[in-house]
Amino acid sequence: MVTTVAALWTGGTQMMPAQEMTLDEAIATARSSSVKALEARQAFISTYWAWRSYQASRLPSFILYGNLMNYDRSLALLQSPDDGSMKYVSTHNLQNSLGLRVAQNIPWTGGTLYLYSDLNRIDQYGAEKALTWYAQPVTLSYNQPLFAYNQFKWDKLIEPREYERGRRTYLESMEDVTLAAVKAYFGLLEAQEQESMARTNLVNTRRMLQIAGERLSLGTVTRDEYLQLELRMLNDSIAIHESALLVRESQMGLNSLLGFDEESQIRPVMEDRFPLLTLDYDEVLDRALENSRFNLDNEISLLEARSSVEKAKAERGVTMSFNARFGLSKSGEAFWDAYYNPLDQEVFGLSFTVPIFDWGLGRGKVQKARAAEEVVKAQVQQGENDYRRKVFTDVGQFNNQQSQCAVSRRAMEIALERYELMMERFREGSATVTDLNTARSESDAARRKYVGDVGRYWQYYYEIRKETLHDFMEGADLVVDENEMTGNL
Repeated sequence: MVTTVAALWTGGTQMMPAQEMTLDEAIATARSSSVKALEARQAFISTYWAWRSYQASRLPSFILYGNLMNYDRSLALLQSPDDGSMKYVSTHNLQNSLGLRVAQNIPWTGGTLYLYSDLNRIDQYGAEKALTWYAQPVTLSYNQPLFAYNQFKWDKLIEPREYERGRRTYLESMEDVTLAAVKAYFGLLEAQEQESMARTNLVNTRRMLQIAGERLSLGTVTRDEYLQLELRMLNDSIAIHESALLVRESQMGLNSLLGFDEESQIRPVMEDRFPLLTLDYDEVLDRALENSRFNLDNEISLLEARSSVEKAKAERGVTMSFNARFGLSKSGEAFWDAYYNPLDQEVFGLSFTVPIFDWGLGRGKVQKARAAEEVVKAQVQQGENDYRRKVFTDVGQFNNQQSQCAVSRRAMEIALERYELMMERFREGSATVTDLNTARSESDAARRKYVGDVGRYWQYYYEIRKETLHDFMEGADLVVDENEMTGNL
């Protein structure tokens, strides 16, 4: 895929031996070593563990709880059951408790089921010493909100999409790294080509100035034309210093992106042959809608808006909760007495709140949430139209750029050949300085345009690859190796 046009791309003078690097090598290095790539990977890992946390919240949780060595020697205010009088009495005891609880959220109802077993021991000191055990071998408890907002239901709808969005965001972020590498790579290539042209032009202008000096003495070149060449030579020397500074800046920018030392020297390889690839708009759009983050962003925005409306509705009306508990319990002075022939216990009931008058607060929250939902719907619709237009434009630019590169390459070759012919004619005395300067300017402009067109070709291609998360040259979707990224965590 890579061919060097050695006759055209000579490169500028380097301060130290330069490392030759192709575009593919620069992209691979940036994706593995750049800070932006590291940030993208860490963002994905954060999303991955958020997804794992959500999955864990849908599984039973096991909790060991208790209180150990709770020693109490104090005065407590108690009310007499006989006459209702209040008085302080001395307490002196040691309490210990231990239990195991299993909790399971019920996503489709929004309730929570608990199963637990615990044991308590009270050591009473003082004048009358006593030891009491209290055990609840097994207790089943259930809490069910009624007419309430079901967070579990909306999490089940949103969280899988959030994880998939995080995965696609990572892929798009890595494509941003690729685009940054392409931009920096061709920025350096253009700067080095500018320096190369400046040095070549200075050498050629000196030769032409020497010839013009000889022809000036013969009267075939005017003083004005001779001064034009001398001024051109001075400008060429200035251009060398300016282009060398631009090369240095571009080199440092690429080094920073690739994670290289700032003194490293890289010589980009000019690619003058491209895959014969023509993209179809409908295919690209289908890939983009299927693979990219765009549709997921819209889906999540709509779900979150609907969730907000439902939450506002649930909070403005009657709230009610059903609680039920069934289990076994027993107390005794000996440990085994607390488990022998336990007694059953049943507790259940409803709790509720009914707003009588809230001055329109609840209704206002619902209307606000509905208005926000309508805005999101309108934004999604407008976003889809803009997105389709952007994909259409990008496909058209890419398809056109391939032929543009071929045209600009041929134009560069023609302009270079014409400049060489014009220099030969000037030596022979059949061309003027103006003709020579015009040919050189056209040659320089054609070379710059070709480098720019090649850079835009690859930028357009990788922009489409970012939009579709599909490599059309390889014919495969981009993927995330989750095991490789999270295997050591």
